[in-house]
Amino acid sequence: MRCRNCGTEIADKAIVCYRCGTATTDPVRKPVPAKAGGKGPSLLSGVAILVIALIVISFARASGYPQLMDAAGIVLALVGVGLLGARFVRRR
Repeated sequence: MRCRNCGTEIADKAIVCYRCGTATTDPVRKPVPAKAGGKGPSLLSGVAILVIALIVISFARASGYPQLMDAAGIVLALVGVGLLGARFVRRR
């Protein structure tokens, strides 16, 4: 028998070509197609933003601009909650 890829003479009972490694027959089962990666936000990104927001809010009083830091922390917290909400809605 000849290899269908490189043409090398191989044994009749060979499973693969010893020269190029090509299989001599088609696979019995086809592989399951991979699930497409999530295009939405990851859970880790939402949690990370919430943690950063908590850190910003906790250190707001020690900074020179406590009101600005509080506002930034609240905005970050809202973004984090929005990302987590989008993740859970997309999962359903």
